[in-house]
Amino acid sequence: MGRRPAPGTRGARALTAFVDTNVPSAISRATRPSPAARATDALSSGEHLLLADLVLAECVYVIETFYEVERERVAALMRAAIAPPAIRVVHEASLLRALEVYELDRSDFVEAYLVAQAEATGVDGILSFDRSIDRVAGITRREP
Repeated sequence: MGRRPAPGTRGARALTAFVDTNVPSAISRATRPSPAARATDALSSGEHLLLADLVLAECVYVIETFYEVERERVAALMRAAIAPPAIRVVHEASLLRALEVYELDRSDFVEAYLVAQAEATGVDGILSFDRSIDRVAGITRREP
């Protein structure tokens, strides 16, 4: 059985591996240069790696919460993580929009991701108790 690109991923080459949370997270930790350098080398290699949306969300959480990195820097790090040609994501535009909402509208990343998905699909409603969604124009938050 041959390898095929994941459905919806940018690029046509076959994927060689999935990227786990600890790889992009290592890059944000200057206190541990060896893992950071190895992670950077891996993400800029010639391989075709899939960074899943769920993993990116966990990276945001880990870097912001455990490493106490500021929101703007977290967003920049995640943009950099999906930028290398070796990295594949399922829907780059949605992830970039989610990072924008996370950074500028000060929403948690999951709510920002829901906003990006709502915009991408044309579904303008989000069922949620989280009022940060109200800061995004064009999206209607409904409470259950």
